[in-house]
Amino acid sequence: MDIDTRLLRNFAVVAEEGNLTRAAARLFMAQPSLTKQIKALESRLGVELFTRGRGGMTLTRAGAELARGVPDLLGSWDALAAGAAGAGRVLRVGFVASAANEYTRPIIAAFNRLRPNWRVELRQTEWSDPTAGLAAGEVDVALLRLPFPGQEAMRCEVLLTEPRWIALPTGHPLASRGTIAFHELLDEPFVAAPPESGRWREHWLAEDERGGRPARVGAVAHNPDEWLTAIASGYGIGLTPRATARFYRRPDIVYRPLTGVSPSQVAVVSPSDGMPGGALRDFIAGCLSVLGGNTPAGMSDITDIDIA
Repeated sequence: MDIDTRLLRNFAVVAEEGNLTRAAARLFMAQPSLTKQIKALESRLGVELFTRGRGGMTLTRAGAELARGVPDLLGSWDALAAGAAGAGRVLRVGFVASAANEYTRPIIAAFNRLRPNWRVELRQTEWSDPTAGLAAGEVDVALLRLPFPGQEAMRCEVLLTEPRWIALPTGHPLASRGTIAFHELLDEPFVAAPPESGRWREHWLAEDERGGRPARVGAVAHNPDEWLTAIASGYGIGLTPRATARFYRRPDIVYRPLTGVSPSQVAVVSPSDGMPGGALRDFIAGCLSVLGGNTPAGMSDITDIDIA
């Protein structure tokens, strides 16, 4: 029987807290997603692990037995994984969409100069986890768009700031405009990230710039391909970093600059508990050396694009 260690880690937190709401907050995830994971673990094992009641979550006999064994099991796995990673000298770097744009490769090169015997393993997640696996301990460090749920509990170094633009289907009435004011779009349907992405979803719906007017959600997307398809199909429009106009050019979508919205930031993010280890410290140093005010060679013109 194969079981994802993430299910066991999340089960252990629920067992400790005895409450789904507190456990979900501790794990930086939505309560419905955590409930789904607990049910998936119960289904995989064929037993009920909790008795649900008004007072919270109470371990069943089977749940209590699993809770006693999980810490040792996960501790052994973590030790094995750390040993394997050490032997292979791999730094796991999470990202959600475009990482640090065109700067990602120079960042990896800078890290490799500091750690020539190491390699970077890039791991991408869908939009339902805007921490790219960092909150769950699946990666060592991440290149993330701010803000995201649980950001206050992480160490964040902002690397770059860029405007948020708007993506429109080519047949949209405003598609021929050079620049669009955000207030002109308040009644438009938007293609949104999943609800469990929390603050990240709110940022990409520009909740702070709406003056209290709720966003209309025309479709929900879990990754860039779904998002682009929904926009091209006319289900809604979408806020996006300016870099998307370079990475995702399509004949059925146009990207336009916006006024009236704050910019987007990319940060290198790591756990805040304790000082970064040697390899992690060098990766952050590599990020800052590449984006410390100097544009890497060959990138001086990356903002000069044809947006039509």
